[in-house]
Amino acid sequence: MRRVRFHEYGGPEVLRVERAEVPAPGPGQVLIRAEAIGANFVDTKFRAGTGGVFQRPLPGELTGDVVGVVEALGPNVVTVRVSDRVAALADPAFAEYVLADADWLAPVPDGIDDTTASMLPMAAPVALRALRVGRVAPGETVVVHAAAGGIGHLAVQLAQLLGAGTVIATASTTAKLDFARSYGADIGVNYTEGDWQDQVRAAAPNGVDVVLDSIGGAMTQQSIDLLAPFGRTVVYGAASGEIPDIPATSLFGLKYVAGFSLLAWRTARPEQARQEMTELSEHVREGRLRAALHSTFPLADAAKAHQLLEDRGQLGRVLLIP
Repeated sequence: MRRVRFHEYGGPEVLRVERAEVPAPGPGQVLIRAEAIGANFVDTKFRAGTGGVFQRPLPGELTGDVVGVVEALGPNVVTVRVSDRVAALADPAFAEYVLADADWLAPVPDGIDDTTASMLPMAAPVALRALRVGRVAPGETVVVHAAAGGIGHLAVQLAQLLGAGTVIATASTTAKLDFARSYGADIGVNYTEGDWQDQVRAAAPNGVDVVLDSIGGAMTQQSIDLLAPFGRTVVYGAASGEIPDIPATSLFGLKYVAGFSLLAWRTARPEQARQEMTELSEHVREGRLRAALHSTFPLADAAKAHQLLEDRGQLGRVLLIP
């Protein structure tokens, strides 16, 4: 089979297509023949070798949201059958065949396209649980940073489904803001503009109730500054490459910060995590949750897909087709 790895840190050009043996599933695993692979921004940080939480040993492999057909079952797997169509967060994922944990497979409903299916194992669960960690209540104001991204445009829709009164989307271009509005955002704010915080305050003069922050760095502190008393910021990523450093004094005004990791959530509350995957599948089946496809690339063009992600040019998902 073909797979993509990197043997040195650097730009997208370090990604290489290699030949490898098809892996055999171990206990609790399944082998999936990949039909589409959703690329994730965090892997551009792994590939670049930026250090800290983004450092991976060489040779490096890439994560992704794999949609495909179950080809083989490992020992003790009884929850899925060969030939079932599923989606899974896999590591490694950029390959024609991948291994996945049978406990965290997302069954793909009939008639669901690859783009929508690719959000079921990771992007949609992250968006939903981050909102629930933020305890979004009906009528509240929610800010979603990076609202045109693979997770962001889902969070905009889910915030509306949870009853948010106003959803403010932030993004870096007019096109991205228009895109976020098309998925349900009430207001768009360009966070590259110097007065972006003032624009948010004008839209939410009493303060913001919940912020979803996947950017980190200085953006986290700026988001905290926008919170109303009892407001909550949920940090679930660091796309800026910087882990936020939050002074305790910034929280004295009855403001709260929580962190979220999908893997930590699955470990802490596995049954609830599975229930939410089922809930999201129902939203998809009923047409309440949609996913956008920006572009597809053949597996051999993984470097082009990474360049697009790194340039922050995508609106929605980027898929690789083996």
